[in-house]
Amino acid sequence: MKKIAIVGAQQSHGRELLNLLEENGTSADDIFAVDTDSPLGTQMSYGEDIDIDVYNLNDFDFSAVKIAVFCTSSEISKRYIPHALAKSVMVIDCSGAYVTDSDVPVIVSGINDDKIADAKKGIIAVPSPQVTQLLIPLQKIASQYDIKRMVINTYMAASVYGKEAMDELFNQTRKIFMNEPLVDDEEVFHKQIAFNVLPQVGEFIGDETKFEWSMNVEIKKVLDSEIKVHANCAVVPAFIGIGEFINVECAKDVDVDDIRNLMRDTKGVVVFDKHVDCGYVSLNDVQTESDIYVSRLRQDVSVENGFSFWCVADDLRAGGAQNAYNILQTLLKK
Repeated sequence: MKKIAIVGAQQSHGRELLNLLEENGTSADDIFAVDTDSPLGTQMSYGEDIDIDVYNLNDFDFSAVKIAVFCTSSEISKRYIPHALAKSVMVIDCSGAYVTDSDVPVIVSGINDDKIADAKKGIIAVPSPQVTQLLIPLQKIASQYDIKRMVINTYMAASVYGKEAMDELFNQTRKIFMNEPLVDDEEVFHKQIAFNVLPQVGEFIGDETKFEWSMNVEIKKVLDSEIKVHANCAVVPAFIGIGEFINVECAKDVDVDDIRNLMRDTKGVVVFDKHVDCGYVSLNDVQTESDIYVSRLRQDVSVENGFSFWCVADDLRAGGAQNAYNILQTLLKK
C-alpha cells in the first residue's frame, strides 16, 4: 500500500475523508494525518478504537508519502503543495487554488477520470462540493442531450466556511434565545446568520461572489464545454449540507421521464421524486449520506428543451470527501 498524507486532517473535510478511508478498510499504518500548527503529541481518532498522530505541516517530510490530499484553505495549499511536489508526491487539492491552471485537471470521479492523465504538474483539483453535487446527476444527460445552459440557485449550510462558521451559527442561535447581543459572534459571516439567509458566499469579484465565479469555471472545465452558467449562492442557517435548484436547457428535445431514468441509473444518485406533500428530500435528511438525492424533477416550460430539479447532499461527505476518495482510489490502482 502506498502511503497517503491527509493535509488538513482536523478540518471538516479532512475528518470526513479519514472516515471514508477507515470505513473502507485502509490501515492506519498507511496514513499520515497532517495539519497546521499541530503541537507535538497531538492525536485524533481513526475509527472507534485507533488514535493516530497528527503531524505538523510546517516540518512534515513529504518524502514519506506517495499521494497527498490537501483539505485546506487555498492559501495553505498554495504555500505547501510546492513542498509536496518537490518530493515527487502526487497531489489531490480540494481547496480550489488551482482550478484555473490549464495544466491542472478538475476531476469529478465517474465523469472525466480520463483527464487525470493530463495532470502535468502532478496536481489534480477537486471541484467545490456544490459543483460535484449537481454534475453527477447530470453526467448522462450531458452526453445524450447536449446541455447548453444552466441556471443554478445554491443554498449552502455554514459548513461551507468550516467549523468556525458552524460554531458561530450555534452561538448566535443560543444568544438569540437568551436575548443576548450578537456583536461578538459575527466574525465569519459579518452579519447575523441565525434565522437569516445571506446572499453572499465568498468575497465579491466584480458583480459575482467567488463561489459563483468558481462554479462557472469548474463546470466548464469538468464538462470540457463552453456551456453557459449563471450561478446564485446563498448561505442558509443550517449546519451541514447543500441544496440546489438547477434549471437546465438542452440542445435536443427533452423527455423528462428519460431524464429521470438516466439519473436513477447513475451511481451515487438517488431519485426520490413524489409530487405530493413532503415527497422530496431536504438537508436534514442527507447528513452522513454518501449519495446525492434528486427531487422536484419537472419540465421547465419557460425555455425550449428545458427541465429543472432539486438536489441535496452532505457537502462534507457526498460533495467533497467522496469525490476526493474516489480519485485517490483511482491513483492507488495505477
